[in-house]
Amino acid sequence: MNYALVIGANSGIARALLAHLSDNDDITHVHAVSRTPIVNIHASGKHIAPEQPGKVTPFCFDTLNEAAVREFVAEQRAAGVTYQYVVSTVGLLHRDAGDNGTAVKPEKRLEDIDPAQLQAYFEVNSILPALWLKHLVHVMPKGRPSVIAFLSARVGSISDNRLGGWYGYRASKAAMNMLIKNAAIEYARRNKHVALMAYHPGTVDTSLSKPFQANVASDKLFTPEFTAQRLLNLLAQAHADKSPYYVDWDGKSIPW
Repeated sequence: MNYALVIGANSGIARALLAHLSDNDDITHVHAVSRTPIVNIHASGKHIAPEQPGKVTPFCFDTLNEAAVREFVAEQRAAGVTYQYVVSTVGLLHRDAGDNGTAVKPEKRLEDIDPAQLQAYFEVNSILPALWLKHLVHVMPKGRPSVIAFLSARVGSISDNRLGGWYGYRASKAAMNMLIKNAAIEYARRNKHVALMAYHPGTVDTSLSKPFQANVASDKLFTPEFTAQRLLNLLAQAHADKSPYYVDWDGKSIPW
């Protein structure tokens, strides 16, 4: 049986991924993890219930709680589950106060840097991926190719940074990229068939990018369905001997 795992399953991109994976005959089961109950998935005009027997199974827990992550992975390991594809769409760019704590807004200048906001950025964008990388190593197949991918961002590239600003988001994504690059070395020793990927989806028409879409050209504002399909194409083409990948939606490499 071929399993896939989507972490952060209530995001726009995740819902599109779940819909595409549901239609993928090569994937027999999909596990959808989110911190709030999963809403219906919409793609290509179809609504797909995540409770569909035998295909998509929802799990609801705090994806940043290590004890919960450890318990979930241990349960899947005990059941003999291994994942061909794992994709985490969890990420933080902005949020209002009261929505899970500290208000977060990209900084425009040094004076905007705030310790609580920096902590929030790193918790979601860096620490969460690290926790999942730590535990997923136990549920990846040993004898066939598999891929673990996290949504990154081009602004996380240190060498490509020419505009500045967005200190917390840039730094936390750069830290995530380093965690992926570092983990790829150990994964290669422990399971030579796993490829790790940092994926830049471009600007996608979701709530994450909504406040920043005004200056985006119409042909550069992608639908979640387009982005999900591009990512799945890249997952299918990934090779462990070229891991880790840091690529954009078009499959082009981004400098670390």
